[in-house]
Amino acid sequence: MEEAEMQLKVKKVTDKFTESMYVLANEPSVALYRLQEHVRRSLPELAEHKADMQSWEEQSQGAIYTVEYACSAIKNMKDSSMYFKNIEGLLRHAIAVKDRLNSARR
Repeated sequence: MEEAEMQLKVKKVTDKFTESMYVLANEPSVALYRLQEHVRRSLPELAEHKADMQSWEEQSQGAIYTVEYACSAIKNMKDSSMYFKNIEGLLRHAIAVKDRLNSARR
């Protein structure tokens, strides 16, 4: 019986030892190490993507400014149509006066 008891105790000790080793192997610090390892590998690529995105943002902001400026210029041209009509009327009047002066000289 003593040998069977001894084997049972040895089995319990080895099972507890195996369980302890498993817990130690999967300790959160190991997970943090793996996470750090992943970040170190992927960080350069992420930094490159960030730089690309910032460049695209700058280009987009420039294009947006250009479009807004063009829209503002078109709106101002539309608002100035009455001034152009007034200038057209004055030019027609000036041409008519010139024609009358030319016909009066003949």
